[in-house]
Amino acid sequence: MHPNPKIMSQNLQKPARYTITAALPYTNGPIHIGHLAGVYVPADIYARYLRLNGNDVAFVCGSDEHGVAISMKAKKEGVTPQNIIDKYHGIIKQSFEDFGITFNNYSRTSAEVHHKTASDFFVKLYEQGDFIEETTEQLYDQEAQQFLADRFVIGTCPKCGFEEAYGDQCENCGSTLNATDLINPKSTISGAVPSLKETKHWFLPLDRYEDFLTKWILEGHKNDWKPNVYGQCKSWIDDGLKPRAVTRDLDWGIPVPVEGGEGKVLYVWFDAPIGYISSTKEWAARECKDWEPYWKSKDTKMVHFIGKDNIVFHCIIFPSMLKAHGDFILPENVPANEFLNLEGNKLSTSKNWAVWLHEYLEDFPNMQDVLRYTLTATAPETKDNDFTWKDFQARNNNELVAIYGNFINRVVVLTNKYYDGIVPTPGNFSEVDRETLAELKKYPDIIANSIERYRFREAGQEVMNLGRLGNKYLADEEPWKVIKQDEERVKTIMFVALQIASALAVLSEPFLPFTSEKLKTILGFDILDNQLSWENVAQKEVLLPAGHQVRPAELLFSKIEDEAIQAQLDKLEATKKANETMNKEVSPQKDTITFDDFSKLDMRVGTIIEAEKMPKAKKLLVLKVDTGLDVRTIVSGIAESFSPEDILGKKVTVLVNLAPRALRGVDSEGMILMTENADGKLVFVNPDEDGVDNGGTIN
Repeated sequence: MHPNPKIMSQNLQKPARYTITAALPYTNGPIHIGHLAGVYVPADIYARYLRLNGNDVAFVCGSDEHGVAISMKAKKEGVTPQNIIDKYHGIIKQSFEDFGITFNNYSRTSAEVHHKTASDFFVKLYEQGDFIEETTEQLYDQEAQQFLADRFVIGTCPKCGFEEAYGDQCENCGSTLNATDLINPKSTISGAVPSLKETKHWFLPLDRYEDFLTKWILEGHKNDWKPNVYGQCKSWIDDGLKPRAVTRDLDWGIPVPVEGGEGKVLYVWFDAPIGYISSTKEWAARECKDWEPYWKSKDTKMVHFIGKDNIVFHCIIFPSMLKAHGDFILPENVPANEFLNLEGNKLSTSKNWAVWLHEYLEDFPNMQDVLRYTLTATAPETKDNDFTWKDFQARNNNELVAIYGNFINRVVVLTNKYYDGIVPTPGNFSEVDRETLAELKKYPDIIANSIERYRFREAGQEVMNLGRLGNKYLADEEPWKVIKQDEERVKTIMFVALQIASALAVLSEPFLPFTSEKLKTILGFDILDNQLSWENVAQKEVLLPAGHQVRPAELLFSKIEDEAIQAQLDKLEATKKANETMNKEVSPQKDTITFDDFSKLDMRVGTIIEAEKMPKAKKLLVLKVDTGLDVRTIVSGIAESFSPEDILGKKVTVLVNLAPRALRGVDSEGMILMTENADGKLVFVNPDEDGVDNGGTIN
């Protein structure tokens, strides 16, 4: 039994409205499970929960379509940046819709409303004198004739020594860098070593906002922000904040809208968070609402959902921008998550080490809630966590099927079997009945308490605990046995069980929205006089009244077989091998030789006609090879890769004029040409065309 929960009430008394933002996904690739677990699933749980409680919610997001990564991908694929963003914006937007992420608005930063909003924001700060203008030396690629924005340059990280750090961040140690910090920098466009060249830019002097940030975060949010968020903010503030460029030399983005800004665009970190404002404007215009209260009224609660790599931008930089502007409220909380790994390795878009949402939806149709549940249960809320396909299978089979699905199926099947789907009229409640119903009424507050503290893993498990409560109640009361002796008692048991099922239908909606909708249909919520809200579950004596018609049972979840999981593991294994092949170091070229040197090599086509292991030698095979000139003995170090019987009749390439060499008492009269595959396994370099005879020369 649960103790009475302590409900949190430290936030705004009762906010008039909520503005919920989810980090803008970058349109250089599709959405993967790391994005979902870190940002979009918890944000959607929170938004759905608030709406269920009757709150006014603006849940906004959009595609982040500017910045260097877009330009780089466009150059690599030989297309325009617009082609790239249109492709991935479409994939991302559709994936979110299919997965049930309930944004009030999903916009894009290439939209006209965003360009105007971001430009106006910049101009206001510019006119207020909030920027400083500096001429600095930046890395410049003489061959490509352009300045190198952060991702167009790689070099050695000055903090950890990683040799492929980008000009803005080291992905090995996580340090934020400037391109000029890199040791041995190199252009990713031409490969050239860049030079330094002067250029003029505008900077936001973050040091002016240290006192404000210290008071607002370090003093004001010491007790309600997550330790990982608070700790990163404290580290930045304690180290001393420095001016940060808000413009850059690039041809893709929002043009700098002031004199002297020709050939420059707004830095993506400056324009992207303003995308939340422009997305809200877009939504409000469509719904004929006023957008301003959602961003300017003090009775609005704003929450940013992000991953840990965005903490600095949303807690230090964007609030400083809002403070400088003067018209906007600040976020009440920024519950950033850590990173989700995949099968023990870091998720990577560039290396294709990911479970892509659009592919998951194809491979597991109508199973959105299984992934939502698993990602919530393994959410990296306080530390990095790992997604494995075996855990995904276990959570589906052992929890969703065996607990939630099993309980609902038994309740609905028995109600239809005993009462033709009519909710029975209960008799007198036993002590167990009363305790069970009392326990049931605690769950809305228990789950709400976890959600309002951004503990979504905990909240999701409490939903499953409600399913466990129902299963235990049925298992203990055994209506299938009692029906033979006491039909009236069974009516009460089934009535109580149906109240638990109804509570599950409501309380699981933020976590399992597709299942909740299906369950509500089975229980006939659509023909109830009043729809059940979150607080109804705690306050109403009866959720599903006697005499109400319940529909026939449907399976809510299906068991996932080993074959389906193995197919996903095989897909990842193929990715791993492809990466190993791509990343394999190629031996450097040897010293140059003359044509005369090459002409001295006599390479012939031959066939292996005998093969046996060399006694007491693990690596050596003794071969008889028909070279067309003769049959000769060759000792070859291939025994660990091939057995003698596997290579009989094999066509090979033989260097026949190599001086004989005695190996363990056997004269070897030549050498067979070999190479290695991606797994390090030896492979014959052999002529595989038909009609090539032994003795044929290779020139």
